[in-house]
Order: sequence, then C-alpha cells, then structure tokens
Amino acid sequence: MSEAGEHDQTADDVIEADEATGASSERKRSPRRGMCAGILTLEAIALGLTTPVLITIADVAVGPALAIGLGLAVACIVVAGMLRAEWAYGFGWAIQVAAILIGFLVPAMFFLGGIFALLWGSAYFLGRKIERERAEAYAAYDAGD
Repeated sequence: MSEAGEHDQTADDVIEADEATGASSERKRSPRRGMCAGILTLEAIALGLTTPVLITIADVAVGPALAIGLGLAVACIVVAGMLRAEWAYGFGWAIQVAAILIGFLVPAMFFLGGIFALLWGSAYFLGRKIERERAEAYAAYDAGD
C-alpha cells in the first residue's frame, strides 16, 4: 500500500475514533464563545436592572430608559447567540463600550461597565489563546498518528 493510502486509512480511523468518543464535537467547541456568551448573559441581567435605576435615580424618561437598559440587555442575549460568527465579537466590544457610557447617566456604571469590559476582554483573549493552543495540540496529536 502506498504512503498516501496508509495516511488515508489512518485519517479514517481517527475520524471514526473521534466520532465514537465524541472528540470530534469537542474539537469544534469554542472555549472563547462559551466564556464570552456567559459574560454577555450575566451582563444582560445587570443592564436590564439599570432600567429602574435610570428612571428613579437618574431621572431619565421611561421611554429612553427602557431603550437603553432593556435594549442593551436584549442586545447582549442576541449577540451571545450569534458568537459563532467572528463579526459578532465586534458587537460584543460595542456593548462593553455602551455599558461604560451609561456611567454618564448612572455613575456607578463606570465601575460596573468597566468590570464587565475587563471580564469580556479576559474571556475573549484567554479564549483565543486556548483555541490556538488546542489547535496546536490536536495538530501535534494528529501528526503523531
């Protein structure tokens, strides 16, 4: 059998083994997406809860307060669900900026928005690092077969 034929047979064996153990889906799972989606979900709760604060403490009219607080909360949930696409991370960064800018209406949001931005940035960059290192490890593993 030729060397290419042996390689094809080995690749087929690896694919079958991955499918049998569920490793194939594990290789496709993105730690960055999971961590960032978690941050956005928690941030949606915090941003939703800013709505009554905007109305009662910051004296923002009900309409704009709903648009800001609940609008950003819904945006967090929608973007969390769209993180399979690379461009959705840009919207995630925009949400972080918007959360910090709410601080001009509710000063505590400078701090809280900053905390969420730090969490988002940590999840984003750490997730990318994990993805890169996992890809290298899988490539080394596959090359060893």
